[in-house]
Amino acid sequence: MRWSRLFVPTLRDDPAEADAPSHRLLLRAGFVRQLTAGHYSLLPMAVRVRAKIVQIVREEMDAIGAQEMLLPALHPAEPWRRSGRWELMGQEMFRLRDRRGAEHALGMTHEEIFATVARELSSYRQLPQQWYQFQTKFRDEPRPKGGLMRTREFTMKDAYSFDIDGAGLDASFDAYHGAYVRIFERLGVPALPCEASSGTMGGSGSTEFMCPAEVGEDLVVHSPGCGYAANIERAVSVLSPVQDGPGLPAPERFDTPGVRTIEDLLAYDAPADRQIKTLVYVLDGTLTLVLLRGDHPLNEQKLVDATGAAGIRAAEPAEIRDALGALPGSLGAVGVALPVIADEALRSRRAMFTGANTDDVHLRGVEVDRDIEVGTWADLREVAEGEPCVRCGEPLRILRAIEVGHIFKLGDRYSRALGAEVLDPDGRRVPLVMGSYGIGVERAMAAIVETHHDERGIVWPPSVAPFQVAVVAAQSDDAAVAGAAEDVYTGLAGAGAEVVIDDRPERAGVKFRDAELTGIPFRVTVGRRGLAEGVAEVTVRATGETSKVALDSVVEHVRSLLM
Repeated sequence: MRWSRLFVPTLRDDPAEADAPSHRLLLRAGFVRQLTAGHYSLLPMAVRVRAKIVQIVREEMDAIGAQEMLLPALHPAEPWRRSGRWELMGQEMFRLRDRRGAEHALGMTHEEIFATVARELSSYRQLPQQWYQFQTKFRDEPRPKGGLMRTREFTMKDAYSFDIDGAGLDASFDAYHGAYVRIFERLGVPALPCEASSGTMGGSGSTEFMCPAEVGEDLVVHSPGCGYAANIERAVSVLSPVQDGPGLPAPERFDTPGVRTIEDLLAYDAPADRQIKTLVYVLDGTLTLVLLRGDHPLNEQKLVDATGAAGIRAAEPAEIRDALGALPGSLGAVGVALPVIADEALRSRRAMFTGANTDDVHLRGVEVDRDIEVGTWADLREVAEGEPCVRCGEPLRILRAIEVGHIFKLGDRYSRALGAEVLDPDGRRVPLVMGSYGIGVERAMAAIVETHHDERGIVWPPSVAPFQVAVVAAQSDDAAVAGAAEDVYTGLAGAGAEVVIDDRPERAGVKFRDAELTGIPFRVTVGRRGLAEGVAEVTVRATGETSKVALDSVVEHVRSLLM
């Protein structure tokens, strides 16, 4: 390939709209262009990188026996309604009607559609089955951001396993886990497997692969001591034991004029760890009290996971006043008939403080087990940095990270809903046991840039670089220099290297800048001075190290670097 014919519209300055290094550099280096919010055109260099990511993923999928398919991106509403997710997905799902008025959706994911195909299976003897695809997904993100990291149209490698029982699912899950580890190693992405919430996917468990990065939208709780890692939506930690003392025979009311917050109540000798924080949520239409220790924040995803609620929102002040007779700041669960879900940290606590459901009045001496009708106990609190790890006791760290992959144990939720059943060894019809496994291709590209760049531009790992080598003729108008550069270019191409020659009539500095900005791993520079010595300069993009190599040895030298 000749740079003079290549469409690489590099920019001299950083784009004002870019809010992440990968966004900024993919725009500057001429890899992508925004069409509208959340929609990007991939230009030739990006397409080359994308193809390499896809190929690495495909090779690892094939290695575990997965078979590639391609299912429609436009789905009828019926299978989504059967699974219950037509309503659950809400506004993130793009919906439309065809000319006959039938409802359809642009696929956010493909569990329902793969389960529909799996109805062709009839016997346990055909299992396990592993199927995957590379397909465009659509999500009506309310706030697309970060360039390719959060878009409304993207390519997903989604895979699905079909087994006869839980043991088979465990084996499939482990196979995909191993494949994902290998994929991210080959892509050069430092992905950390983390315990995670299954969210709207459902199922018995899931693992996220998280790439630590300052621009990441997820928080990962990690113990360097033992390797424990979990999304903050799933993370747990050790709490220091608390001594409550004997308490009171019954809760005692006391006036607290102007008290509205946990901090305000500290003035009444009520330490935050002895306060009961009362939050009011509407879960699937039911007003529910959510209780935590005063110094503990709620993690809403934990609340969703604990209750299975499809619809969740904080209650409005008017709803709270009508139900409890007071406004936030004076709320409590003592003597209340509403459903109550409480965090485990409150179990068996005594001598606690909480609101009295009268404005400016609180209660002291509350004994949780005695005075509050808790319907559900669950882990609801969000872990804090520095708390001890549940495995090794070392202080936990909280890291920002990009989710680059997610694998789920779905169970039989979708197969039951869609009627995907087979005969088991006893001749009974049983639902298939499914797993789901996803990698966002363009997001993986962005994550690579986030972890491989410097002040001069992108630093692609050779495994995914658009070209492995750039040959630069420092003086294109010098026939001898241009001829020698062409010889090197021809030799490298003949040796199987993916090489581009920068034959543009530009200054050498411009060519060097573009080669660095676009992140090509190796640069071979042919110039007058080197030609006089019979050498070319070979520069390693990742280190900046430059070596003088005899012209007749350049091809072999570069081949050794690529091995």
